[in-house]
Amino acid sequence: MDARSGSDAAIDYDDAPLRAFHVRVAFASCGGVFSDGYGLGIIGIALGHAPSRLGLTPLWMGLLGGASLFGLFAGALLTGPVADRFGRRPIFAYNMAILGGLSLLQGVADSAAQLLALRVGIGFLLGTDYVVSKALLSEFTPRAIRGRMLGLLSIAWAGGYACAYFAGFSLGGSGAEAWRWMLLTSAVPCLLVLPFRISMPESPRWLTNHGHAERAAAIVRSKLGAHVLPPCATAVPDAVHGRWRQLLSPVWRRRTLVACVFFTCQVIPYFAVGTFVSQVMSAMNIANGYVGGLIYNLSLLGGAIAGLAIVDKLPRRVFLISSFSTAAATMLILAAWTDVPVVAMTLLFAIFAGVLSAASNLVYVYLPELFPTDLRASGIGLAIAASRIGSALSTFLLPIVVAAFGVRAALGACVAVLAVGAMVCRRWAPETRQVPLGLLDLSPPAV
Repeated sequence: MDARSGSDAAIDYDDAPLRAFHVRVAFASCGGVFSDGYGLGIIGIALGHAPSRLGLTPLWMGLLGGASLFGLFAGALLTGPVADRFGRRPIFAYNMAILGGLSLLQGVADSAAQLLALRVGIGFLLGTDYVVSKALLSEFTPRAIRGRMLGLLSIAWAGGYACAYFAGFSLGGSGAEAWRWMLLTSAVPCLLVLPFRISMPESPRWLTNHGHAERAAAIVRSKLGAHVLPPCATAVPDAVHGRWRQLLSPVWRRRTLVACVFFTCQVIPYFAVGTFVSQVMSAMNIANGYVGGLIYNLSLLGGAIAGLAIVDKLPRRVFLISSFSTAAATMLILAAWTDVPVVAMTLLFAIFAGVLSAASNLVYVYLPELFPTDLRASGIGLAIAASRIGSALSTFLLPIVVAAFGVRAALGACVAVLAVGAMVCRRWAPETRQVPLGLLDLSPPAV
């Protein structure tokens, strides 16, 4: 007889009540994601102050702007299978320490090549955290609050990205070395969240699936309560190198395609516009690009908060498709309206940023819901890697395209990317709201 039928007082793991421990896991995860957003956001502002000191050409500007995204590709791709085989905690506990160290080293870089190497390394560490933070938090969170809890990661990322802009704006007048101080500040959130990470236990879902049922049960009893049952064990893939093949197999390939395309089409315009928002707005004749950038980043934060409020109220498909369509329509107006007034232009950029940021909740909520426990980190990692190819190339190309063809050509390309995302999600995206994570472990989706 299943142990779950042994007591009327027993509570299923997916339906556990909210505990202080859940809040602690969310804080530890959000702290890392805040560091991620801050680390990626600060580079765009710092580069605006560094060209004369480092002799940066438009090519070097593009390379440095996209370096962390290239590192993210490798970090996410390699971390997924490792986290699925060896657990989430080993990476989750210590990656912030290394990230903080690399962030501090940026302050002593004295050449573009040194800064480039550090940015690639920082990107690699960010890629590891993108995978394990989503996987660990999703596997601890009860089903009833999963969307809102995971959506906090989106607010944390947008908050970090916006705080980087505010910090950069505040430090802009601190002299010729202002760019160094900007980059140094990215170490602060990494080191502050480190103590919460080191004390975090392993995911009970992962432990149960890998023959450590007693450890999983002890964690559940200690952290969630004596009457909460540990998750059921499910089959584990035979070989690590087979996980990517499983993701591309007939059973999972449709979900893998949706994950990769949805994330890629969302982050290309997000990073292409966001990394160089001040320069884009200046190119569109907004007199003070930095003020426009502040409004843009406030809209990112406001959109993330709005997205958290609605993520568990709308079907996932509706949220996906409508956000792509609205962002594409807004960007199309910006690209086509040649004599747009400054107020209208700023408002359209704010709407674009808010809608895209609201939908970024789905990056943290929807991706973990697409895959079973023993493919979750690998699936998230593959989607992140695919998205970072597109976002790194777009960030690299944006200043070059703007210089050669004008800002409206770059915005038009973003419209095309958003339209592709809307079409793919409309055709293949599954609905996952209120689906228990363990259900995919026990019953793979029909082909």
